[in-house]
Order: sequence, then C-alpha cells, then structure tokens
Amino acid sequence: MSLDFMLPVAPARVRALVLPIGQIKRDRFSSFVERLNEEHVVYLRDISADGRSNRNMFSPLAFPDGAMFYDLLTHVPPPSHLALAPFELFREPLALIAIADGHELENVAFSKRQSANGYAPTMAERNIRTLYQELEELRDTYPNLLTHQVLIFDYEPHINNTIPIPEGIQTIPPVENSKRTTIKTIMCDISSLLLAEMTTLAKSFEGMSSIDSPGQAPTRPGLNGWASDDANPAARRNSQYAVSTVTRSASTSGAPDRSQARMSMPVPFKSLPFGSGNSTPSARPTTPVRSGLSNPPTTFEDIASANGSSTDVTSSEQGATSRPSSAGGKKAPNHDKISVQGFGPGGLNERWRNKGRGRVMILVGSLYLQAGRWTDALKELIEGATIAKSINDHLWHGKALELITICLLLLGWIGVEFQVPTVCLPANDKSISSISKGPTAEEGDPDQPKHLRSLQTLLPDLLERIIGLYSRISGEQLPPLPLSESVIRFCSLLTALHLCEGKLDKTSLESIVFGKWPTKPLNTSPRLTISPPRAQIANLLFKAFPSSAPELLTTVDRAIILSGIASVLGSLGFHRKKALVMRELVSVLIGGLVEARTRGAAEVGIHPAAGLVALNATNGHGNGAGALELGEGDIEHGIDAFLGLLCKTYGVVSFDDAVREPSDEPHQVSDTDASVVSRIQSQSSARQFGISNVKLNILRACINFSEALPDFNGVLKYSSDLLRTAGSGVAPGPRREDAAPIITRDEQVRLVTNISKTSSLSQRLGLGHLAAEYWDEFLVRGITLDALPPTRTPIPHSKSVLPGVTTLRTSQDVNPFIYNPFIRASDKTMVEKTLVSGEAATFRITLQNPYEIEVDIESIKLDAEGADFESSITSTVIGPYRTQTLKLFGTPKAEGALKITGAVVKVRGCRERRFPIFPQPWAPDTETKIKGIGLAALEQNRKLPFPGPSLKPDSIGLSAISAQPVVVIKSSSLFQSSVMILEGERQVFSVTLQNLSQSTPADLLLFSFQDSTMGPLQTALTSRDATPAELYEYELILARKQALRLRKIGGSKRYIAPGGTATFEFEILGKPGLTNGTIQVDYAYLGVPPAEIKDKFYTRQVCLDLTITVNASVELARMDVLPIQGEVPKPIWSRLGAKDTVEDTSLSEDHCLLLLDLRNAWPSDMQVCLQADDNIMIKEHILPGNTNRVIFPVPRVYIDDPHASIPALNPSRQRQFVVSSSKITPEIERGNREAFWYREKMLEKLSGSWKTLSGPAREGSIELRGIRLAPRMIEAIKIDEVGIDVSVENTRAVDDPSSSPPQQRGNNNAVFVDEFAQVRVVITNRTSEPIHPTLRVMPSLCHRPLNVALDFTRKLAWNGTLQQALAPLGAKRSVEVLLGAVPLCRGAFEISASVEETQLWTPPPPSVAKDNDAAAPPRRERSDTEIMMDAVLGARERRIWHSRRPCLVDVRDRA
Repeated sequence: MSLDFMLPVAPARVRALVLPIGQIKRDRFSSFVERLNEEHVVYLRDISADGRSNRNMFSPLAFPDGAMFYDLLTHVPPPSHLALAPFELFREPLALIAIADGHELENVAFSKRQSANGYAPTMAERNIRTLYQELEELRDTYPNLLTHQVLIFDYEPHINNTIPIPEGIQTIPPVENSKRTTIKTIMCDISSLLLAEMTTLAKSFEGMSSIDSPGQAPTRPGLNGWASDDANPAARRNSQYAVSTVTRSASTSGAPDRSQARMSMPVPFKSLPFGSGNSTPSARPTTPVRSGLSNPPTTFEDIASANGSSTDVTSSEQGATSRPSSAGGKKAPNHDKISVQGFGPGGLNERWRNKGRGRVMILVGSLYLQAGRWTDALKELIEGATIAKSINDHLWHGKALELITICLLLLGWIGVEFQVPTVCLPANDKSISSISKGPTAEEGDPDQPKHLRSLQTLLPDLLERIIGLYSRISGEQLPPLPLSESVIRFCSLLTALHLCEGKLDKTSLESIVFGKWPTKPLNTSPRLTISPPRAQIANLLFKAFPSSAPELLTTVDRAIILSGIASVLGSLGFHRKKALVMRELVSVLIGGLVEARTRGAAEVGIHPAAGLVALNATNGHGNGAGALELGEGDIEHGIDAFLGLLCKTYGVVSFDDAVREPSDEPHQVSDTDASVVSRIQSQSSARQFGISNVKLNILRACINFSEALPDFNGVLKYSSDLLRTAGSGVAPGPRREDAAPIITRDEQVRLVTNISKTSSLSQRLGLGHLAAEYWDEFLVRGITLDALPPTRTPIPHSKSVLPGVTTLRTSQDVNPFIYNPFIRASDKTMVEKTLVSGEAATFRITLQNPYEIEVDIESIKLDAEGADFESSITSTVIGPYRTQTLKLFGTPKAEGALKITGAVVKVRGCRERRFPIFPQPWAPDTETKIKGIGLAALEQNRKLPFPGPSLKPDSIGLSAISAQPVVVIKSSSLFQSSVMILEGERQVFSVTLQNLSQSTPADLLLFSFQDSTMGPLQTALTSRDATPAELYEYELILARKQALRLRKIGGSKRYIAPGGTATFEFEILGKPGLTNGTIQVDYAYLGVPPAEIKDKFYTRQVCLDLTITVNASVELARMDVLPIQGEVPKPIWSRLGAKDTVEDTSLSEDHCLLLLDLRNAWPSDMQVCLQADDNIMIKEHILPGNTNRVIFPVPRVYIDDPHASIPALNPSRQRQFVVSSSKITPEIERGNREAFWYREKMLEKLSGSWKTLSGPAREGSIELRGIRLAPRMIEAIKIDEVGIDVSVENTRAVDDPSSSPPQQRGNNNAVFVDEFAQVRVVITNRTSEPIHPTLRVMPSLCHRPLNVALDFTRKLAWNGTLQQALAPLGAKRSVEVLLGAVPLCRGAFEISASVEETQLWTPPPPSVAKDNDAAAPPRRERSDTEIMMDAVLGARERRIWHSRRPCLVDVRDRA
C-alpha cells in the first residue's frame, strides 16, 4: 500500500508516531521503520479482542473482515494540520511506537545517571531499564496518545542470564531469526491495545455537547492538547527523525531543538506555539484566524465574542480545553452558557443540541472507520449525515458523505455487498426503486456487481456535491487546506477510475486503496468514451489550486497542495499542466526557503547575508539540506527528480535526460563516443522543442530554488543547464554558423562565477564529488600529432629489405640499381602515426569556446585506448568566442596499437570528463514542418533516427614500437664537415657515432649515401631521348663511380652499446659536379637475428651533410688513335716495358698508337702514368697549366660480335629489349654499337693515374672515359673477323731454304726474273660461324697510279685464276691458298687480297644439326628478338674483307 497521504482512503488511516529511543543510528532506524511498514495493513481477524467489558466498543470480533491501515510518521504533523482535528480525526496520531536498537544495548550506556534505575548486573539490563524510564517520559510528554510501545529490534536474549522485559517493551529478533509473522504479531498487539483505548476516546466524544468546526475559535487550550508541555523532552536521541515540535531545547533560551524536526519541513521557529516552551502566542499564526468574512457569527455567543474586548478573545483562545479523557475535561466558558431564548423543540437550543449530537456521531463513525468496523461506521455516518443535512450543517454533512464514500469503497474492496445510502443520492433521486435497481440509463459490464455499478454511476456527482458542501458560504467555512486536500483526494479517486477504463472493479479498488497505479502511462490521445473524462477531472482538480493570499496557507501547506495537484495531473497524462503547477510550486518553495534561511540564520546568530554554509555546518549537513532539515536522500531522490521532471516538461536542454529513481545507485555518466553522440542528438531535439525564453525562466527559477535550499548540486546542475540551453549546440565552421548564445554576456559571467564559487565551497566542505557538467559537447575540435624530429622519426620497412634476409640483398653494399628503401622518401602517413615507447611526442589539441566568457581549464590530458599511454597534464584559459590550440605531450609506455580518442578535461567547477574529437563542422537541420506537438512529439523524435546530418567522432590511430636507440654524430675528422678534393682523388675520413640511449643498444646500422651528382644522373636516366650508350655511361657512373662509400674493415661489427660510441671510415671520390654529399645512417634495435624478424621493423636516420669542393687535376683535352705503319725497333718496345719477343713485327701489327693531350689544371707539378694490360707503361711529367701530348701504344682489339646490343647495368632494364627512341638508320646504329664495344674493350686494357710532385701529396686516377672513337679510329684499333696474310715464296728457296737470305722473309719478298714463285694466301676465320669465302688476289705495281699499277699482264704471269671460290671455312679455322706466278721483268710489285662472302651462312635446322653432329651443343630456334635485331641493324648482307698490309715483292735478276 502506498504511503501517499493524498490517497482517497487516507481518512481511514490510523496515524502512529514512530520515534527513536536510546542509542540508534539513522540507517538502522530507517530499516526498522521499513520493516514495520511492510505490515502496516492489519486485518481485524488477526487481532485479539480485549477482555475488559468497558473496552470492547471497537472489538475486532464484530467485523473480522475489516482492516486497519497504519500511517507511520517519523515526525509530528505541522500545527496547521493538527488544528483540523477533530473535524479530520485522521490527522492526529493515536499511537506512539518508540524504536530501539538491540545491538546497542551492550555497547554504550543510554543514560549517565547511575542511580536512576537502581543496580543492574549487566549493561544490557541497565539500558533496558533506561528505555523503560524514557517510555514513561514519553507517556508524560504525549499523554493523550492512546498507546505507547517500545520495540527493541534485533534483540538476542542471553541464554544464561535472562533479562526481565518491563511492560510496554517488546523485543524483536533479527531478520534471520524472525518468522514471517513476527512483525505482524507486534502490529496486531499494538492494534489490540489501540482498539481498546479507542473506546475511551469515543466515550469522551459522546460526552461532549458540541464539537468545533475547523476555522472557528478553538475551544481547546492551544494546539498541544495531545502533548504535555511540562514533561522533559526526549533530547537524548541521536537521530534527526526525532520530534522537534514537542520538545524543548536544553538551552535557557527555550528554542526548540532543530535537529529533531522532520527533514523535509522548514525549521521550526521560537515564535511558533507548537512545540514551544512558553505560552507566548505566535506573532503569525499558521492557521488562519477567525475573521468576520470567513466565519460570520451565527449565535449570540459568537456575536458577543466578536464584539467583545481583545482580552475576551485572547482568553477564549488560550482557555480552550484539551481533548476530553475518561475523567472528563474542561469545557469552554461560552459553551457552558445556555440561551433562554428559543427553548423547546425547534428552538435554537434544540438545534444546537442536534448539531452537537450529529457531529459526535460523525466522529464516532470516523473512529469506526479507522478501527476497521466499516459497517458500524456506515450506520453512524448515515445517521450523522442525516442530522447534519437536516440542520444545514454543511461542513459536517460533507464530511459524513466523504466518509460514507470511503466506507462503501472499502466494503466493495473486501467484497461485501452494500446498498448506497439514501443520504448519498441526489435530492431528486431518492426513491426506493432507484436505489434497489441501480442505474438504468447506461448498462455496464454484466459481470460487474450491481452495487459497484450503482456506486460507480453515483460517484462523480456525489463527489462534486461534497465539494459543493465544503465550498458553501455559511457561518462556518472550511479552511483552504482541508478543502484542497479533499478535492485532490476526490480527483485521485476519479483518476483511478479513469485509468481503469471507467469501471469500478477489483483493479480500480486496488488502485484506490493501495495506490497501485497502472504501469502504462497515458498519452495525449483523447479518451472520450471513458467516464469520468480527463477534462472533467482536471477542471475539478484545479478547484484545489491554492489562493495567492499568504495569510490563508503556510508555505508547507501550499507546497503540499501543489504537489498533490501535480501528481494527479501527471497520472492523467497532462504533463504540461503539471509543469505549470510545478513552476508555481518552485516559486512557493523559493519564498519559503528564503524565509526559513533568514529565520534559521538569525536563530544561530549568523547574518542572513553570510549564506547557508554556517547553517549546514551547525546542523552537521553536508549536502545543502540544512535549510529545510532534509534527510540525506531527500534532495537526491525528491528535489532532484522533481526539478528534473519540471525541466524535462519544458524541454530544457539538460546534460542527461534520465530521471533518477529513489532506489537508483549513484548515477554513473557515460562519456563514450556513442553516448556523447546520442546526448548531442537528444539535446538538439530538446533545443528545438518549446520556447527558449520560457526554458530560461524555468532554469533561473530552479537556480534560485537550489540556492535557497541550499542545494549545491542543484545550483551546479541548473547553472550549467542554463548555459547549455542558451547555447547554440553546434560545431561552427570557419565563417559559417553563428554559435553565439542567446543570453547576455553579464549573465554568462554570473553563471560561470556561480558555478566556480559553488564548486569551491563544496570542496571546502568535503563534498568534492559535486560538480557541474560542462555545457558544450564540442569542446575538442581536433587533435593532431606533430611530426617527430627527422633524427627521431621511426621509418617502417618490410622484412625483405633487410640485408641478409633475402638472396638479392646479401650485404649492405649493394648495387645502387637494386631497390634501396632507405634512400627513398618515407611514407608520411605511416611515419606520422608511429611512436616510440618511452619517448614523448607532441600533440596539438584544438579547443573551442562559443560563449562570450573565458573558460578556465584546470587540467587537460589526452585519452587513449590500446597500449599503455601516459599524457602530460596542463592548464589553460580559453578566451571568449574563439578556438585555441594547445600543446600536449604523450608518451607510450608499451608497444602496440593505440588510438587517441579524445581528451579528458577538467573545467573549473565542472566534472572531469572525456570529450570526443569532432573536427568537422556540424549543425542540426531546422525542422520546417511541425508534425507533432506536446511532450509525446519530443519523446517520439528521440526514438526515431536523428534527422540531421551524421555526427561521427574522430580518432587518431597510432602504433607504438619498442624502445629504440637515439644515435647522433659525435664528431668527424673533417673540419666543419667540409672537404676539398681533386678530380679522381680519393680521401678517407672518419665519423664517430654516439648512442644517447642508456638502455637500448643499436644492433642494426645501415649506411646510404647521396650526393649532388645523383640528381642529374637520375634525371638523365629517365630521359627518353638518351641513347643506350649514354644510359650505360650514366649507370656505370652510378654503379662504379660512387662519390661516397663505406670502407670495409675486416672483423668490425656494426654495433653501438647503450651510451657508447663507434667510429666508421668513409671514402670520398672527386667527381665533376660534386658539391655536396650526405651520409645517411639508418639504425635500429632489433633484438633478434634478422631472419627472426616478423613482418616489419623500424629504423631511425641520422645524417651527416658534407660540403665538397672538387677542383680539376688532369684533364683530357684531345685524343686520337693511329695505326702503326712499318716496324717499331725493339729498344722502343723495351723502354715501354713490352715483353721480349723474337718478332718485333708481331708487336707492331697487334698494337696501335693512342695519342692523348693531357692538361695539368692544378697549380703543382704532376706526374702522369699510363698503363696497358700487357705491362706497357709510360710516365709523363706535366708542369702546372701545361698540356703535354702523350703517344702510347695500345693493343688492338678483336670483338666477336661488335653489333651486339648495348647492355644495361640496371637490372630493370636488362629484362627487356630497348630500341633507341631516335629514328636512325641501321648503318648508324651499327656504327654506334661498334664504337661502344671497341671503346669499352680498349678502356678495359688501359688505365691512367696522376700524383703531385710538389705541395701536399695527392694522387688520383685519370678519367679516360671521356674518349670517343671515330670510324677512322675504330679501323685502326679493330682486328677484322677474317684475317688475310699474303706472302710470296721462291720455289728454289722452298727446296733449299739456306740459299735464301734472311731478309727475304716477311712482307718484303725477293724473287728472280723468270723463276717460278708461289703466292701463299692464308685466310683465318676468327668468327664463331662458318663462312663461304671467295678469294681475290690483286697484284699491282708499286708507286704507280691506279690505272698504270693494274697493268701488269706483260710483267707478271700466274698459274690459274686470281679469283676463286673456296670451300666453306669453319669457325675459328684457317685455310691456305697457293698460286704459282713467274715475274717477267724486274721491279717492285704489291700483292693484296680480299675475301668476300659468297653467300650468307644459314644454320641448319635442329633435326639436321642433330644428325650431323650429335656432340654439338643445341642451338635454340630463332626468336623474335633476333627478328627485332634485324629490324634495328638492317638485313644481313654479304661482307668483304681486305688485307690490312699488302705483300711487297722485289723482282731481281739473278746474278
């Protein structure tokens, strides 16, 4: 059953005052009260009847189906409520239950008086005696309560030593030892005593001649008629649940003990008569005093009293008697007077006696109702209502009808059939037939009992008639409080009927009696078919709205009425009407709180302007509940939900829309990305709902209310909500959205200052958990990672590029044309997202402040997910209406993937929370068409997908690698990293590297080099106009003429220990165009062998930039190649270093002369040394600035295929056939290739060097690759594919060799006239393929013109033909051809020869070749590449070769 005092059956309840006694803690007292509340419905069948005959008027045996409903109060009702008794008898407590804690009996003595209770052997027995004494004091303090009981909870008796329990004290074992009926038995025992004592109370009422109506001058002495002022207060209780209004303080001032008051009521003041120790009347009575307008006089006594002196009025107010007891009581003097006029039936005296008798019957019926004797109550109330109606006693007539209605409802609840009394029917519908038949106009559910259907039909009109009786203007007028509460109870009854589809059945009766409302809330859809309709209930309900006159209602009563109205409106689904009432309630509470603040501060001697902090400290409260003496949970569970519902109704943009229930745990706020996005969308929907100015006014009222409590949490919450509601709620872009708030700058400053001061104050009071929520969700607009310094940037590499892992990369000094990942530019996206464990990185965070105030950020740090990450913490102040960038440092503590998802920010006065990253501008879509109104539209919009643009938080994905060393260049042997060098010179210098890391070594060191010549070479390599010879030259310079390289030292290990150093030597080569160079060292710590690396590793780079100056040394100015004509003497060959040979002619034929013009461009003497591969060497001394011509014999060259394609050093170009892009003829292409191959062959056998003879010693090599061969030079240096050697032999000399002189051998042959001679022609095939030769022998005269030289027919005769076709000549083979000849005259002759291919050699098919020569190596078929070669070089043609030197024949006469 609900403990709501606004339930329709509230007048049927029995109020019991529950007080703590002895030593007991607050939470334990609350738990004990909860155990009693579980059994607050006591059925009469379970109650034992009292055996005394004079105490059985309310015996439970008379109606065992009835029940008693207990309302357990932990506070004394306010004076305005007690003043309504006995008209509303249920407002006065009838029983007192004192609760003690059994666990404290043996812990501490409850009383320090040693002799007060006599001797007690144990502490527990002494405390029990103390409890009994305090029970007696409570009986003296509350003498008019019908029963007094002490309950000792969790009491465990001693087995050996049994403690006697005095009368009036009952023990209750702990929960684990209790039975299901333990508490129920206790409540039944208390009910039995109460029913017995209610007989005395009823008899006392029956003995009274008249009963006062509320609002009249009281006929009892003050409002303390049920509590004695002479008793000593129970001020020893240690709980704030104690009663303050019935006790006096121990101080001499007589001020009431404020810690004893109810925590949800204002502080009682010394001027209040209730609970005061003196008899001074209140300067401002809490109950409206009798006035001529509200209570006009109706009797002569009233007229005399109204016209009498003030002394008579005062004496009548102070001389009122208390409630009559069994021994009788004093009567008011004006009631002892008997008017002699109108004596007899129908006179005034008879009317006065009937009024008193009727009111007494109504009171007795009310007691029967509270006692559960509902049938007896119905009889008494029907008779009392009849009498009241007959004498026009409207108030009591209405009260009787109200109680009759409650009796009928309770009878229907227990299933007892009843008949609606005649007095309840309207004046025109009182026939017996209508009563018996019930309503016939509208037939209801046939399963519904007729008596319930009759009551259901009659109920709306009956309740309106009761309200009409209460509101009728007469001599007695009901005060606003009971009238408003009655209206609220009636509307609550009609609401329960409406929620149950307008049907009075078991479900609706359960809701009426127990307050169990349906779980499904009502929406705004009309319910026109249900009676009574909601509009009718709402119209009736607003009759309870309190007047604005402050003298008619106290602040507490006004708040109670408004809260009751709001509760019924909420049940009906009228949320906006409910919000209006709650807005009025806030205004009422603010005024009452300010007044309580002023009076409470004055009581403790504090100036009101000093604030409420001292009041809180005085009463021991730390959450702002001191002004109203609220409990620890009242603000969190009552006020917070109340104001939150008010703000939600008006569409206030709050931080979190969840309304916490009283049983909730401390609210945990989620700051995940999904939660923040959902919160932004919800706030955007709420921002577009309602009227902005109304929202701001509501929030200002909530702030004032929280300040008046004071509720620190409320001040912080609603101040931030006001800033949030006034803000735009957008993420502005550059010059796009207007994000300015709609409140003035002064108000913004005031709110932020209020938040800051309140937060500081709560922290000083030890409430550090109280903080506001920051009002802008888009605080963090971006986080970026600054690029690491180049020397500390980790660069990722795949495992395959590591030396020693793959076969292509077996060492660190590799072909430069192989892909080198260490030279290339690193991937910025990968590098920028890689951090090193233990090393700090710099982040830039962008914060926005769209408000016109400064935002003081106490602390800000990065929020990361994944690997362990530590962020620096800093503070800053964001200026008004701007975005601001801040630097933060973050350090990963372990390797792994991590993600920066936002920042954790602590704004002054606000909760430290996480803010996601929203880099993109965002603004919600404005709704152009309103498709729904009311709160249902707002809730429906929140359930639907958000209609605006998508909102996605950003994050920064990073990866942290293991700790890496930090290597720097400590020193270099070069002065200021600069060097001067000559062309062709090589210099060696050293570089010392140092590892700054004290824990991580560098076990991987890779060296790469770059210089100023690489760029032009790379550009030239990419040129499509470059010839193959030029590309080969560029590649050769890159591959073999590197400007910088590492000198390999045997046994050296590339390793730098932590904190250690290592020195490496490098070599630099002087090249034209070399101006600068860079030594790049890639280093890392792998920790494992290269083969065990998984997929990726990271290196760092340190670079040494060199400034290089290259000066000219020896320049090649001009060159030429000349054939050697004639014989060279042997001493000359010996001086050049040639080997000794018998035939000097062979050296002359195998060599040619190389002519070089060498210029000394260096200002020092130079010695040049040129050397061939056959130990031929020449040295030349060149003066500075001079050019010397050096003639140097070099070997001639034979090339098997001079037309082969020019190779490529770059492996990527070796895989394809590259045709020259320029359109040249095949003849030129053949010439270019011949020039290339003969030049390369000659340079292989030739080298040159230089050294200085004065000044600093320098030496280097001469760059001979500048040599270019012309076709003439090629002819001088080449050896033909077919060699032709012609010689003439005398036949006689052949027969007798000794007869021929030695000089006849060789080219200069001597023969005699008219003697036979043989011409020998030796043909040598140097190629790898056979040829079909045709030999032509061409004799001629020496030293004659061509036309004369060939006329030799009469001078020389020969045997055979001079031209003849020879058999095919195999590869690498020779053949001799002999031709007989006879000279006919003397003279000098020349015999030359030429060989021409008769036909081209065609290789046989593979099958034929296999049959012919099985041992020959297989030859692959002609490929398309050869076809392309034919296209480049032209079709193959027959070739012709001539003898290089003719055979000279000297014909003589024989002597």
